Formats: sequence, C-alpha cells, structure tokens
Amino acid sequence: MSIKSTIESLDFFSTLKTQDVELLTSISTLQSYNSEYVLYYEKEESNNLLFLVSGLAKTYKIDKHSNEIFLYYIYKESLISEITNIKNETLTSFSNVALVEDSQILSIDYKEFKKHFLEKNLLCLELVNEISLRSKKIESLINREFIFDSVEKVAMMLYSDLDMFNKLKRHDISLILHIQPATLSRVLNRLKRNKIIDIMQGKVTILDTIALREIGND
Repeated sequence: MSIKSTIESLDFFSTLKTQDVELLTSISTLQSYNSEYVLYYEKEESNNLLFLVSGLAKTYKIDKHSNEIFLYYIYKESLISEITNIKNETLTSFSNVALVEDSQILSIDYKEFKKHFLEKNLLCLELVNEISLRSKKIESLINREFIFDSVEKVAMMLYSDLDMFNKLKRHDISLILHIQPATLSRVLNRLKRNKIIDIMQGKVTILDTIALREIGND
C-alpha cells in the first residue's frame, strides 16, 4: 500500500481534503519493522509523529533492578507518539516503545505537521481525541497498579482486552498485572465457579459481561 493510500485508510485523517492528503504524503514515510524492534526509548526526543498502521506495540519502563514494567499496548491504526506539549518542536517519549508483532509505521515530520495542519486548525480535534484515549490508558494503569486488587485486575483485563488475554501466555499476563501465576489461576477458577467466565482449552469466554464489568469497576 502506498503512503497516500495508507493515510486515506486511517480514520484519524478522514476529514482531510485531497490537497491536504497530498501535502501530508509529501512529509511522511512508511516503513515495516520486525517484532521486538524498539521504536524509541524513554526520554528520547524525536522529530517524527508515529502512527501504528498495522501490528502491535507495547509501552514499558525499566525499574532500578532492570526489570521491565509493562504499561499498556498500542493497537493498529493508533497514534504511537506521546504529546505532552504541542508548543514543542520535538516529541519526548514518556516510556520505551517496542513492537510485539511485525508492524508497519507511518512517520510524519512533526515540525511540518504542526506548520501545515495544527497551526491551521486541521486535525486538532483528532489529536485531542488521541491524547484523551492515551489519558484513559494512564488512568487504567493507575487503577491497576495502585487501587485494584488481584481479582479486579484480572476482571478489568478480561473485560477490556479479552483477545489479548487469550493470546498471551498465563506467565506473561501475571507479569503484566504484577500478580503471581498461582494467584491468576485462583482468580480465574473463582470467576469460573461463579459462572462469570468459562475456560475451554485454555481460552476464556465471558458468560456474564455485567458481573465482570462490575468487578473491574469496583
């Protein structure tokens, strides 16, 4: 797929006129990367605004013991870059971002993007929406790390991201939620006994969405 076709396929740019798409195409590049490739590191500055066209990425930090602390996933057709101040000419990463799957990335010259689009009030609403979605992810992260107990953590992930839960190994889920594998097993068995979920061949299906949501929102 060409750069222009890629831009036209993304909802973020759907309000642009033909001439605007042409201009955006001229300041953009499209590249493919293999899984495990690190797009950027924490506090690293970048001159490019990145969108995940296809694939899957994760954000994470490294603690003082060199342990990886998972934050959240970034899904296809989403903004990757973190924008904390639109007045800046460069973008600074809050966390490390690595690809979980083979992915395709749309890279846009941020300085030119600001000049030709944001400063002309184009795509501002779309950008605010992306920032809002990122804020909600941070809110969920805070709940997961500091407020929720193990049952609420598992329920929240099942309710909000069942496909990813079933795709990952139980050990990896435990690391993401910062609970012991044995604790994860106990929680899943408890939810199954209460007929909120079912587990067949290691895959979880939700039987009572309302009950699961209530647990995750407690």
